[in-house]
Amino acid sequence: MYTQLEQRGMDTPPVNISTLRKMKAEKTPIACLTAYDASFAVLVDKADTDLVLVGDSLGMVVQGHDTTVPVTVDDIIYHTKMVRRGLRRAFLVADMPFMSYTTPEQALENAVRLMQEGGAMMIKLEGGSSQIEIVRHLTRHDIPVCAHIGLKPQSVHKIGGFKVQGRDSGQALQMIDDAISLQDAGADIVLLECVPNEVGKAVTRKVEVPVIGIGAGPDVDGQILVLYDALGITQGRLPKFVQNFMESDSGSLAEGCVRYVEAVKNRSYPAPEHCFS
Repeated sequence: MYTQLEQRGMDTPPVNISTLRKMKAEKTPIACLTAYDASFAVLVDKADTDLVLVGDSLGMVVQGHDTTVPVTVDDIIYHTKMVRRGLRRAFLVADMPFMSYTTPEQALENAVRLMQEGGAMMIKLEGGSSQIEIVRHLTRHDIPVCAHIGLKPQSVHKIGGFKVQGRDSGQALQMIDDAISLQDAGADIVLLECVPNEVGKAVTRKVEVPVIGIGAGPDVDGQILVLYDALGITQGRLPKFVQNFMESDSGSLAEGCVRYVEAVKNRSYPAPEHCFS
């Protein structure tokens, strides 16, 4: 009972949207990871990760699908419930799965479920200017939103695979405009995936909200990786932006999480070999 009141006495109080905005203003890197169950959530939280995402990436790394498309709202709620039980400090974000936000009304209904049933503190949805109406509708109802632009995994069949976005100057300018428009519509965070360094830098400079990158270079406000990638659990070919934080040491999974957070905080990750030009 009164968990939030108990947490106020913690050495490092729970992260919220104001915390993340302050970190951007103070240029303190934001360390983010995905998690899909309570046990890993505890490890990630104890490593002082700032933000945890229950991503629809679970479709690939947990369920064994080739894409994130088969993941359902019920899947995300199930995993978000588990992760929520393992967190004390980190800010919890849950993905809106493929086709779960095609109208403002559907988006609101599913976002409410992710927050009420799953325990999410924010929802994340993919899309640029086409999602302005959805974002505006959600934020009008006090739903915190993370907007996801750049490479959008739910659109993998439309774009023809997992490809770097924003190398064309027109596409890069559109991405910057989309980030500004999504912020103005009420988005609290922009997640930017798989773009050249210069695009990551430009988007971060143009918006006031935190920009979290995955394969977006070193100049964004924070970094996120799929936990199973960062800990060397995922097998096969990995994206260029992934670093295995278990590779150089034989330590525990908990130590691997700590090494990741430290690398983000001291800006040794991402290194040049993890970036796109």
